[in-house]
Amino acid sequence: MQKRLETLTAWMNEKNIEVAFLNSIENVFYLSNFYTDPHERLMGIFMFRQGDPLFVLPAMEVNQLKDSGWAYEIVGYSDHENPWELIKTSLEKRRLKNVEEVAVEKEVLSLARSESFLNLFSEAKVVSVEGKLNEMRVVKEDSEISIIRRATEMADYGVQVGINALREGISEMEVLAKIEYELKKKGIREMSFSTMVLFGEKSGDPHGNPGDRELKPGDMVLFDMGVVLEGYCSDITRTVAFKSASEKQKEIYNTVLKAELASLNASKPGTRIGDLDKIARDIITEAGYGDYFPHRIGHGMGINVHEFPSMNHLNDGILKEGMIFTIEPGIYVPGVGGVRIEDDVLITANGCEILTKFPKKLQIIE
Repeated sequence: MQKRLETLTAWMNEKNIEVAFLNSIENVFYLSNFYTDPHERLMGIFMFRQGDPLFVLPAMEVNQLKDSGWAYEIVGYSDHENPWELIKTSLEKRRLKNVEEVAVEKEVLSLARSESFLNLFSEAKVVSVEGKLNEMRVVKEDSEISIIRRATEMADYGVQVGINALREGISEMEVLAKIEYELKKKGIREMSFSTMVLFGEKSGDPHGNPGDRELKPGDMVLFDMGVVLEGYCSDITRTVAFKSASEKQKEIYNTVLKAELASLNASKPGTRIGDLDKIARDIITEAGYGDYFPHRIGHGMGINVHEFPSMNHLNDGILKEGMIFTIEPGIYVPGVGGVRIEDDVLITANGCEILTKFPKKLQIIE
C-alpha cells in the first residue's frame, strides 16, 4: 500500500498536481487495502502533493478501515452529516495555497460529486488520474498474482460443478444455482459478474441471460463465470456438448479453439496487444465465421473483471511481464448456438502462463 501511495504522490509532484481525489471502490482498495461498497454514501481518498493522504467514509466503517492498516487521517461522518463540510474543515487546516491543478477519476466521478469537489477548488484546472492508475495497476505485483491464481482455481472448479450438474431436462438457472452454491461452500461470497449458463440456441448470444430453458440432447452448453477472492477477479468460459455434437458444431468449436491457441501462443512480452485480436480474428474469418465474432479478443483483469487494457485490434500497446488479461474468441450463430473459449493469461519473462486450467478439448457430456 505504501509504495502505491508514494508512486502516485511522485506522479503528482512531477505534474504539479496539488490534490487528487479517488472515489471508485477499486482504486480506493488498490491504494488502501480497504475493500467495501458504501452504496450511495461518499467514500474516497484525497491525495496531496505535499502531506499525508486523507480518507473520507461513513463513520460506521471507520474501524474496518483502521483494521486494514490505514494509518493516516480519517474523516468519518454520520448519515445526518454533510461529508463535504467536514472535508472542507479538514482541508482548511492543511492551509493549501495556489491550487492550480487537481486530478479526479473523470470516468467515474458523478456530476453532483464533481460539483461538490470543485466548490473546494473553484479556480483549479481538472485533469484525469485514470491514466496513471491504469499504468500502475496493469502490471501486477507478486501478491496480486498469487490471489488471482487462486481465484482462477475456483473458476475452474465452478465449470466442473456445472458440467457435473448436466442432465436432460434441467434448466439453465438450476445449473447456475448449483455452481454458485458449491462455490459459496468453498468460501466464495461474490461472483465477478452475473454467471452465465446457456443452452442450445441461447449460446448464440454472447451475453445471454440464463432462464428456464431446459437441456436437450444435441445442445451446446456455454459456461461463463468468475469469482472475487480477496478483492481480485477471475473469468473463464468453456463450452461443451450434451449427448452429441453435429459436424457443424464440431467445426465451430475447433475453429474457436484454433483461434484461441494461436492468440495464446503469441502472448509474450513485446507483442502488440492489437495483434492478439487480429491473429484470432483472421483464423475465424478464414473459416467463414468472421461476421459471427462480434467482440474484442479480451480484456485486462484484476480488481475489476474488466479493466485496462481493452484487447481490441486497434490497441497499439505492448504486452509487459506481469500483465493479466483474458483471451476469449467466440463464434455465435443467432438462433443456432455458439462457442466461446476463455482463459486468464499472465505474461511471464519469456512467454505466458495460462492461469485457468480446465481442459479445452471438446467434451461431449453423456
